[in-house]
Amino acid sequence: MTHRIDHNLAAPAGMKALGHVYGYVMTSGLDPALVDLVYLRVSLINGCAYCIDMHSRDLLAKGVSTEKLVLVPVWREARPLFSETEQAALAWAETVTRVADTAVPDAEYEAAARVFDAKQLSDLTIAIGLMNTYNRLAISFRAAPAAVAKLTGAA
Repeated sequence: MTHRIDHNLAAPAGMKALGHVYGYVMTSGLDPALVDLVYLRVSLINGCAYCIDMHSRDLLAKGVSTEKLVLVPVWREARPLFSETEQAALAWAETVTRVADTAVPDAEYEAAARVFDAKQLSDLTIAIGLMNTYNRLAISFRAAPAAVAKLTGAA
């Protein structure tokens, strides 16, 4: 896989704006580990190797077990490993990320709204949208995952 362009260099103002949104999410009051879990799930859905690698490493660094990490794609079958809040966030991440297919049904919204207040749900949705944007940048421009870059010396 050949890296196409460095979007950070090509569009620094746009990347800075996305960085401000990331900063907002990280200071929103949402648990940082929950945000990383959502970022990982969104990236798994989108097939973004760069972001899967990054957020897996972030979660491991935050003390999330390997067993839990590898079961994120099938969290419904591994519910006992995930808190009620994590389950609600993962379900919301899935329906919002797949919005073209799901149209975010009322039942999905109501389930999320039972766990998150209006601000939390808004902030979580901003985080989901942000990660979908980052996934599209990394996939489109072929950003190498850290594990691959380390192995191949790619940037």
